[in-house]
Amino acid sequence: MKKKLYLAHPISGLSGKEIFSYFDNAKDKLKDYYDILSPMTGKNYLRNIDMAKPSGYTHPISNNHAIFQRDTWMVSQSDIVFCDFTGVEKISIGCCMELAIASWLNKHTIVVMDKNNIHNHAFILEAADIVFETYEEGFNYLVELGE
Repeated sequence: MKKKLYLAHPISGLSGKEIFSYFDNAKDKLKDYYDILSPMTGKNYLRNIDMAKPSGYTHPISNNHAIFQRDTWMVSQSDIVFCDFTGVEKISIGCCMELAIASWLNKHTIVVMDKNNIHNHAFILEAADIVFETYEEGFNYLVELGE
């Protein structure tokens, strides 16, 4: 039985194309090793948005309460949480919350960010079991862990 992997990556401020490109690409590369969970699962209707906002959606799957509850549930169901902060210029409160919940639930938490990343903070560093500086390092670790 494959382990469950939750993918966390900043969403707010990105276009639907950018968001789904990231998650679809990661899922395609990791699906042989893990059952993949992500905040965009079941949200194909957001593929064509111009820019994701941090709150205020009215769709039953995307209202504030549904986002928080479902993502929390997905994190709780996962074995591993992979939080990728590479190339991010704004703080992602959603990813920080997902990482905090994962750490609290004793999930294996993997963070990717360089030393100058805006998320380089004591809480993130302590919530992460492992911090890699590059996506490739984190990705290679996930593959090795999943084999």
